[in-house]
Amino acid sequence: MGALLETHGVSRRFGGLLAVDSVDIEVVEGEVHGLIGPNGAGKTTMLNLLSGHLPVSTGRIAFEGADITRLPAERRAAAGIRRTFQNLKLFREMSALENVMVGLHASSRAEIIHALLRTPFQKREEAEIAEKARAALAFVGLAHLADQPAGSLPYGHQRLLEIARAFVAKPRLLLLDEPAAGLNGGESRHLVDFIQRIRAAGTTIVLIEHHMDVVMPTCDRITVLNYGKLLARGTPAEIRADSAVIGAYLGKGALAAAAAIRNAEAAHAPH
Repeated sequence: MGALLETHGVSRRFGGLLAVDSVDIEVVEGEVHGLIGPNGAGKTTMLNLLSGHLPVSTGRIAFEGADITRLPAERRAAAGIRRTFQNLKLFREMSALENVMVGLHASSRAEIIHALLRTPFQKREEAEIAEKARAALAFVGLAHLADQPAGSLPYGHQRLLEIARAFVAKPRLLLLDEPAAGLNGGESRHLVDFIQRIRAAGTTIVLIEHHMDVVMPTCDRITVLNYGKLLARGTPAEIRADSAVIGAYLGKGALAAAAAIRNAEAAHAPH
């Protein structure tokens, strides 16, 4: 299989802080590609660059061979790149079903006039969206909670709900930002099976995760970042035995680097 997503010399600078430094990544179609590293490595910044939530400072991003470096996030989503967030971005007062339906509204064809007049076309499309959303909830095992407010669900179910919202449009590429965060051991093991099911359904995955018990049995290949730089790439077995990777995870200064990047991103976030 060929490369679905490629980055060439991608960097992101926040003032004087170089959070991502000339990183090359190749994600092969059909694989689960891990993106790991200690705190402050630049993983979430990299995911923000891939999804279009942050612009690159230098470098190039290609998706299906086309240059998407300057495309905004909504154009990338329409092209087939969807993502989840490290911090949940659910609409807490809306039902689980309505949250998943949001994932399809960006690609709906009905215009505002159809919605205002409640035309037959708009009603048919809304019914189709609801049907697909219910299927996505069933896929993640939440069909029985479709009418429950998202904010009332247990944390693990909220994690699955956000994945369902990203997956409902059947994206070519799904970017998962620490989906196991806050999950217990049983939920993490279920997540491993679930990610494999998403891949089996035809979606390529980039996975950021700290839990190695999720990364190692799930990923086909892994890219390791450290202080914004590419440290290593390879199979799980190769990464597990890499002395540079072991040293990075045991090294000092990771927490300080993470705090610096968080502060820089917060200062440059759109208001």
